[in-house]
Amino acid sequence: MEHSIKAAEYFIQGYNCAQAVYMAFADLTGETELDAAKVSSTFGGGIGGLREVCGAFGGLTMVVGKLYGYTDPKDDAEKKRVYGIIQSMADNFKAEAQSVICREILKVPAEGIVLRPEEEKYYNIRPCARMVMLASRILDEYIAQNPVK
Repeated sequence: MEHSIKAAEYFIQGYNCAQAVYMAFADLTGETELDAAKVSSTFGGGIGGLREVCGAFGGLTMVVGKLYGYTDPKDDAEKKRVYGIIQSMADNFKAEAQSVICREILKVPAEGIVLRPEEEKYYNIRPCARMVMLASRILDEYIAQNPVK
């Protein structure tokens, strides 16, 4: 199944936007669905509901880190390479979403966020399912051009 479709399905099931993206790529990261859901759980709602960096984009960055990240803190070339990947993906994400900031994408204020039970209407007014699909598509395009070693 295509990662973008899988991510949208996870989101519709009730997983947050970061979980949806990260879980969709568990086949490549080698994590179980449960572990992927747990590790990405705090990135939803713009990181813990703060409406900062979009959770779908946060999930994307986690996948990049897992597949292409660096481990040597003194290797500035590798750090620059990985940051360059993220910056390029941010440009691609912003080209369609206009931002990587949750509250800007949702057009809501940062304060006063109240979590509520998800309902069908919610999915019709929020662009989140589209954002998880966008993040997944960007990842798939990058991975196709840069196979994981």
